[in-house]
Amino acid sequence: MSERLAVLLQHLLPKQALTRLAGAFASARLGGLTQWAIRRFIARYGVNMAEAANPDPAAYASFNEFFTRPLREGARPLAAASLICPVDGAISQFGVIQGDQIFQAKGHQFSTTALVGGDAGLAAQFQDGFFANLYLSPRDYHRIHMPCAGRLLRMIHVPGELFSVNPVTARGVPGLFARNERVVCVFEGEQGPFVLVLVGATVVGSMFTTWHGVVNPPRPGQVREWSYADQDIRLQQGEEMGRFLLGSTVVMLFPAAQKLNFNPAWAPAGPVRLGETMAH
Repeated sequence: MSERLAVLLQHLLPKQALTRLAGAFASARLGGLTQWAIRRFIARYGVNMAEAANPDPAAYASFNEFFTRPLREGARPLAAASLICPVDGAISQFGVIQGDQIFQAKGHQFSTTALVGGDAGLAAQFQDGFFANLYLSPRDYHRIHMPCAGRLLRMIHVPGELFSVNPVTARGVPGLFARNERVVCVFEGEQGPFVLVLVGATVVGSMFTTWHGVVNPPRPGQVREWSYADQDIRLQQGEEMGRFLLGSTVVMLFPAAQKLNFNPAWAPAGPVRLGETMAH
């Protein structure tokens, strides 16, 4: 199938309905049917169950329990770095934010203001800063961890589309990550503010944070915000901060003052693993 046709199909698919259906199935405990789906998924995508805390597929009562399975102790040692990679996945893009523009793919950019849901004041903190877009494929571990220690300040749920976020769609849908539904998590770290954005996609039934639980559904069709400025919620480097119930992309923003030197081994489309050096 050509990339142009694949993107056209993305526009035509009933993405909201498919997502609701997938979410209902993934959370249901359907006995033999759930077990069949899990085993088919493992075989289709080559999931490495040896890395799971519980490697037995039969131990998971729902597809979501399997999909968000924890790793066994020691499976992802943390590098001694200022920033570590927060997920298993692949690099979509990373680098310097050009003014307020983030590079998505050849011919496509999106603004920091659009990404964070229209908050120009928040976006301005990352003018000429740094970004990284990391894509989680179906076979990957789907919990998201902290790239560095931080104190939670805000969480914003931004309604939007539910396009797929695979590389083909990233090349074909303008402003993809700022169009899709997303959860924006704002932290203050030792080097200043930083943001982790959990981007939704087709059949991503919901997104979850460790301090809130499931953020969506509900999907009320308007921006929702939670402030944690009066609370002392701190997460350490490498600590879990959220998870996808079915997979997607994480976008990270860091301020210019942090002067990041990204891992020289990183390259667009290259694989990444939780805990490896992201930047110094």
